[in-house]
Order: sequence, then C-alpha cells, then structure tokens
Amino acid sequence: MSSFDLRLPILRNAYRAGTLAPRTLVNELLRKAAELNAEFNLFIHLLTEEEIAPYLDWLDRQNIENLPLYGIPFAIKDNIDLAGIETTAACPAFAYTPSESATLVAQLIALGAIPLGKTNLDQFATGLNGTRSPYGKCRNSVHPDYPSGGSSAGSSLAVALGVASFALGTDTAGSGRVPAGLNNLVGLKPTKGILSTAGVVPACRTLDCVTFFTATAEEASELLSLTALTDPRDAYSRKNPQWNSARAFGAPAAFRFGVPSQLEFAGCAESPALFATAREMLEAAGGEAVEIDFAPFVEAANLLYQGPWVAERYSVAGELMSTRPDAVLPVIRDVLAKAPGATAVELFQAQYRLQALKARCDALIETLDCVLTPTYPRAVTLAELEQDPIGPNSLLGYYTNFMNLLDYAAVATPTAFMKNGLPWGVTVFGRAFTDQYLLGIADLLQRASGIECVGGNRIALSERRLATNDQMLVAVCGAHMQGLPLNKDMLSRGAVLQQSMQTAPHYRLAALLASPDGTRRPGLWRVGDGGVNVEVEVWKMPASELGSFIATVPSPLALGKIELSDGSWVTGFLCEPYGVQSGTDISGFGGWRAWLANERGVDA
Repeated sequence: MSSFDLRLPILRNAYRAGTLAPRTLVNELLRKAAELNAEFNLFIHLLTEEEIAPYLDWLDRQNIENLPLYGIPFAIKDNIDLAGIETTAACPAFAYTPSESATLVAQLIALGAIPLGKTNLDQFATGLNGTRSPYGKCRNSVHPDYPSGGSSAGSSLAVALGVASFALGTDTAGSGRVPAGLNNLVGLKPTKGILSTAGVVPACRTLDCVTFFTATAEEASELLSLTALTDPRDAYSRKNPQWNSARAFGAPAAFRFGVPSQLEFAGCAESPALFATAREMLEAAGGEAVEIDFAPFVEAANLLYQGPWVAERYSVAGELMSTRPDAVLPVIRDVLAKAPGATAVELFQAQYRLQALKARCDALIETLDCVLTPTYPRAVTLAELEQDPIGPNSLLGYYTNFMNLLDYAAVATPTAFMKNGLPWGVTVFGRAFTDQYLLGIADLLQRASGIECVGGNRIALSERRLATNDQMLVAVCGAHMQGLPLNKDMLSRGAVLQQSMQTAPHYRLAALLASPDGTRRPGLWRVGDGGVNVEVEVWKMPASELGSFIATVPSPLALGKIELSDGSWVTGFLCEPYGVQSGTDISGFGGWRAWLANERGVDA
C-alpha cells in the first residue's frame, strides 16, 4: 500500500517541485482509504470520482502561491456538513443532505484543501471510544485490542493511518483529545467559539467545539491561524484576540505550569512514570511545576453527564428516540434516558454550582501559563467496552470532561509509546484564547520526546520565536517598581512580579523633572556608547489591561522594546530625548532605587 508524507510543508514542497500533483495524490489516498475501511471502519462515505472532481478541477485553475492549503487532503467528521453529501451523525434515520457546507469546511476548501470524505463517529458524538456506531466499530490505528477513541473516531484514524493530512473532529467532552492520545496525534480543542460551529450537528450547542487532528502541533497552529474568524452564521462565534494569532506560537520562555496534586491512573502500571517524564521535559525547558488541587476540575467534569447538561444532548436526538427508539443505539438511549426528567430548577442549580467551581478553578490557574495532565487515566480495551459500554468510556473522560464547561483551551500531544506499542500522551490546557501558546508547549513536548510522529518522522529540535499568551512581560525601572508610588497601577491590573534584573549594558538613566502631582520618575534611553546596566523589574500583565495601562503613561515617557541582560527583549519604559535633556543623568547609580536611597528616601 503506497505511503506519502502528508505533513503540510512536505506536500507543499512536493507540489512546488512538480514531483507530485494533487489529483495523483487524492486518487491514491481514496484507493488506500477504501482498502483500510474494511478493517478500521474509518469512513462512512468516501467521495466518489464524480463528487471530488469539482474540487480538483477548481484547483487545477489556481496558483499554488495564492492558496495556503493548496492540494492538502482532509477528512470531515460526519456530524459536520459538506455540501451535497449526506450528514448522518452515525444515525441513518437522522441523515439529511445539506445544500451548504459548514462554515469551517467552506473556509478550508477556499484555502485550497480537498475533502476526501465523511468519517465515522460515536452516534450523535456521544461517546469517547469509537465503538458506538452502526457503521462499524473503529479500532486503534496501532493495537488491535484497543479502540480508536471517540467520538471523532474516523477522523483520528484518517490522519493516523496516512489517509489525510488533517481531519476535522468535534469536542464536547474530549472527543478531539482522547482519539488523539490513543493514535499518536496532536488534538487541538480550541477555545469555544473561535472556530465556527455553523453547519455542525450539535451535541451540546453551548459547549461544542470543532477540532483539528494533525501529525504535529505546528500544523495545528497553522490551521488555527487560517480559520479562527468570526462567523455571522454562528451565534456562539467569538473574536480571536491578536495575542492568540499565529505569532503567539513558538518556544515558551520561563513559565509556570500546574500539575494535579491528585493524579488518577486507574491502576495503569506505566502511566505514572510516563507522566513524570513529560513533567521533567517541561521543567528541563525552563518550566516551574506547581501542584494544584484538582478536585474542583473533577467535580465540574462530573456535571456534564451526571447533571442536566445531558438534556442538551437529548434536544438533538430526543424526538427520534421518542418516535423511532430502535433508530438510536441502545447505549446512546441509556446515556440520554434521564434527560426528559431534567427540570429547569435543576439546570439553574447546576449552573450555579458550575460557576462556583469555575471561580475556584480560574483562581488556581490565574498565575499559571498552562496545566499539564495525562490525556486519560489509562487506555481501556475493546473487551472491556464490550463487557461494560459505560464505565470504561467514562474513565476516558476523567481529564477531559470539564474543559468546555469551564471555557478552557486544550491540546493533546503524544509524548511516548507504552510497552505494548500503544501511543501515550499528555494534555496541556489553559485559559480561553491561549490556544497558540498551548500549541507551542505541545510542540516543545513533541520535539523533546523524540518520538516519531505519524508517517515515521521525528520532529527535530529547532530555534523558534518566543511564544506568547494572554499575558505579556512589562519592564519597569522607576515609580512602578514594587513598593513605589505607582506600583498600584500594576497591581490593580493583575500584574505579577516575575523577576528583578538588569538591562543590557546599552542604556542611560535620568531623573526627570517632577510631574504636576509631585511624582518623580526616571527616563531610560538607549545609547551607542557609554551605556550601563540599569536595574529593572519584569512584571507579567494581562494583555487585555495593557491599553488602559498605556493611557496612564505621561509624556515624555513611552512604551517600547528594551533589551535585558540575558539578551531577551521585552516591552518597557523608554524616554523621549527632550525629557532626558531637561533631567539629571543618574546612570552612575545603576538604578532608580539606588538613586532614591542616595537622595535620602525621596519618593521611596
């Protein structure tokens, strides 16, 4: 069976070099997918020659340089619409044929990507294992005794088995992360709303996310940057802030990551050591591990199926269940059985409890850059699921079910293989709109682990730009420093002191004339010769607060980029020349505090 390296940059290079054409690739992939389908049940519908022809014909008329995803093959979970192709949600009685593609699918096609077909899933996207489908059970891509994971089962297999460069899944409770963890893939569960869900059959409309399965975190970063756009068709669409743009993806500097103080591995003998190794990889990269209480996250996760949110799932399948119960799989009926009895009172009570838990969880991660967990406690076997379809499935969601309820972003990434060959990985999660930063952490882990990604290729360590998230570093050199008069302007904006250090030896410092309110400030400026190291404090401030902070900065001061003694550059205070000229050069003191002490505590 032919094999191609389907990673985005590899295919682009092959197309540009003329060694491969999209039509040749697609025909071979469709043939390969048809062969694999007999064993893995990954596709519900593969596009026919007539159905795929319009996409290939259109591509023939395009310039590769104008289309970022020119000729990139992708698969679509069959609860996401592709115009003219039946959407089933893995329930034939529910099926319909849309006249319009889902917004995200249309975006990808307009960027040059080629849809190959609709993939298998746990019926109505209710399940985390991939066996709950009338179109056949999906087994693991590596080990025949294990499931693929679900509900985005076929989508994960399409990438893992080398049929598609990437695939679309959905994730309400872990459906875009558990299959990734079980199949050596990166699974991006983005912040709710930054990828459109218009044209997606809902599982829980208020929680659903469309996800990407890719071989590498870098590819997921590119896909997210191309498609994270607001959509008028989607009432839950949210604007992606600029701090979460493609430029945010990169190598993290010193960072703090949470680790659950209560880890659950459900008796798995290998997972504790594998998780410890992943933690050590982040620490070796400059991360500081902070143990956090995981109990409120687990309690929030339990609300998803034990609380009234199950009624939201029932709102999609309920009518069919009541009129044609045999059309819905028994296990899905069992999961949704209590939904009709849920009351509005119970819903509000659950919402109140969830909000209280979110307040606790938000406080726990407020000063962290991300949290590291296993993707699941332990892998469950097909035999276990056959014996008990509910319990083992629930176990897979231990580290995933809370994510959308609490409005966090998450990335599952592979880091190891178990002794039996089964892929194993971790998940990093964090605050909403930190997706690209989390992908940078996932990329770090994937590279540091040294394991082969899908296609049998290692991802080499390389120099990358600095990753950023919803926090930014701000260097202060005067009245905004800890304990000085304007430090309140930092603290009121949630800024946290990171470290005290010095600038590179290229700066001079002046004591400026006092402002009308009597506050003394220094002025820092860069020089070509005669510079010194100047004492500064580096603070981390929420990016959303920077605008209001800038508004408080009076002339002749301004914010610009300052080089620190370690060679890094951060945003900080600089002074315009006219302010320096009217001030007093105090560079010899090496910093504002030393000058204040010399002035016998003035403004100290």
